[in-house]
Amino acid sequence: MGQKLELAVAILNGAVGDYLHRTENGLATEMACFMGGAPLVLEREALALALPSATGRIAVLVHGVMCTEDIWAFPDGRDYGSLLARDLGFTPLYVRYNSGLAIPDNGEALDRLLAAVVAAWPVPIEEIVPIGYSMGGLVLRSACHAARTRDVTLGVGGTGAAPPPVDWLAHVRRAIYVGTPHLGAPMERLGRVVARILHAVPDPTTRLVAQIADLRSHGVKDLGDADLRHADRKRRGLNVGLRDARHPVPLLAEIEHFLVAGALYAEPWLATLLGDSIVPVSSATAGPGLAADNVRLLPGLSHMALAHHPDVYRNIRMWCGGAPEDTIPEEKEAGWT
Repeated sequence: MGQKLELAVAILNGAVGDYLHRTENGLATEMACFMGGAPLVLEREALALALPSATGRIAVLVHGVMCTEDIWAFPDGRDYGSLLARDLGFTPLYVRYNSGLAIPDNGEALDRLLAAVVAAWPVPIEEIVPIGYSMGGLVLRSACHAARTRDVTLGVGGTGAAPPPVDWLAHVRRAIYVGTPHLGAPMERLGRVVARILHAVPDPTTRLVAQIADLRSHGVKDLGDADLRHADRKRRGLNVGLRDARHPVPLLAEIEHFLVAGALYAEPWLATLLGDSIVPVSSATAGPGLAADNVRLLPGLSHMALAHHPDVYRNIRMWCGGAPEDTIPEEKEAGWT
């Protein structure tokens, strides 16, 4: 499958992926770790063959809504994962998933996927660094919540006690979020209100537009309030403002968190309100108690640019233990402009 077709499928999944999954449509994307455009088989022997240079440091990159792992690529084909491999010895894994599913469902699936990765990894693991872009950051947070709270007493009901899932979270010391709407996306919240208003207009055409708007996927709707749990989704209301002043699922205290946000506008009020054109600065940088060095606001960067920009990588590299952010070699030769 070519990149253009894969992107078209990813857009379709983001728009109506919950319906595709529910109807068992073959176009529904199953969550998997990808390498070179192909899914990895999460068995020890298969991983040893597919990743002969695997190291104990794993970078897990999770894309955003309506895209694939290709969103990370620079013009020269490299990306944050391959650069971390070159500079710091990480082995990158790229997660592809159905971004139209509810964020809590994708979080639980990612929890299971990472447990399978750890169980099958061919060398001893030193650390796992999750890197989430846009919705991917929320899926990572949901996976962390699922791993922290899941019931480890499996096999109840006469089938015998199964061993607990591998605790992948024990290998995570830091997590990086790129353009992630930690406090939700106001445009989606506004869309809910507009759709309800259109439903109330006694005109068949207007109501048809509202019905079409309501077809947007669970995943897209979850972005409104950054719902990480099904319990949060049940409390969803018709409000443009943020439902919760503080997110009901906090950042895990045992992990160090790093946040990158973009701001297209120089005027402070526009930067705060519109941010990178999709995620407001206040949402992308939300996290009580975060140290100033753990948050970066990058002027002039759009939401899409955050997924593949040298200024973002400088910070990722530094936060992963690399040299100071202004000493990356070869960026001119690599065509990073």
